[in-house]
Amino acid sequence: MKRFKNILCMIENAQESQNILQRASKLAQDNQANLTVASVLPNAQSGFPFAKKEKQKELEEMTRAFSDQCNIAIKIFFGTPYYEIIYNVLQNNYDLVIKMPEDASWMHRLFGSNDMHLLQKCPCPVWFIKKESSPSFNNILAAVDVGTNSETKENADVQEKLNHQILQMASSLAVSELAQLHILHVWDAPEAALMQGAFVNMPDSEVIAYVEEMQNTHHAKLKALLHDAAQKQVGDMLEFLQPNIHLVRGQANKIIPRFVQKLQIDLIVMGTVARTGLAGVIMGNTAEDILNQIDCSVLAVKPPGFRTPITL
Repeated sequence: MKRFKNILCMIENAQESQNILQRASKLAQDNQANLTVASVLPNAQSGFPFAKKEKQKELEEMTRAFSDQCNIAIKIFFGTPYYEIIYNVLQNNYDLVIKMPEDASWMHRLFGSNDMHLLQKCPCPVWFIKKESSPSFNNILAAVDVGTNSETKENADVQEKLNHQILQMASSLAVSELAQLHILHVWDAPEAALMQGAFVNMPDSEVIAYVEEMQNTHHAKLKALLHDAAQKQVGDMLEFLQPNIHLVRGQANKIIPRFVQKLQIDLIVMGTVARTGLAGVIMGNTAEDILNQIDCSVLAVKPPGFRTPITL
């Protein structure tokens, strides 16, 4: 079972952060983990001691009700939020960051938000908890990708390790929350549209056969992943949880939000990394797009071997 031992909970707006603090303290208590509650102030305030003192006092008052559940440390950082978060993850070996997502705006999306930087560059899992999220979990969704279009064996191996991590974390949380686990893989048959386009018009039977072949391939790969995960990572948890398995054709950034609404998902566990060969080279756009469409929590996971471009 995946156990977090050193959790960093970021507080931006004290009035809207009771839900996230309650979730962080409960997770720390369940995992017998250390919990650090922190805020980032602008660099311009670093020369004013009262600013740090006031924020410190605010965080101490917020955490007082949870101090009997776990060990809680208070920290104040100065600088750019995503950079300070990642720097402190590296410096203090945090194994999970919990925070509320930003209110996305056009300017943020154009130039890159702090959350997008975290999706891209934070070396440990990042748990985005929206303020409207339920304090308890009834339904958890593990979004895995067993796609057949990996460019190299190395990329396929990275994706496999990421899938194992997603299943491990989702299963662990489902056990601790006594929640229903759903496992979703979104697949597509991209060449089907080309087979009956403006310049090619193949028989319907060949298009149907191609789509069925792709579906069968993805089904077999998903089945193999679950079997392998049960042997290597998840142990008896999948057998105990009896997850609902969903194999759906479409695009992830459209299908996953629909599933969240239809199944009343409280938490999605999903990956954000495409490959680990170059530091910071990732595909986080789909994850950010999904995050902006849903009202549940999202636990964004990186595979083993990921290297952040930020250094100590």
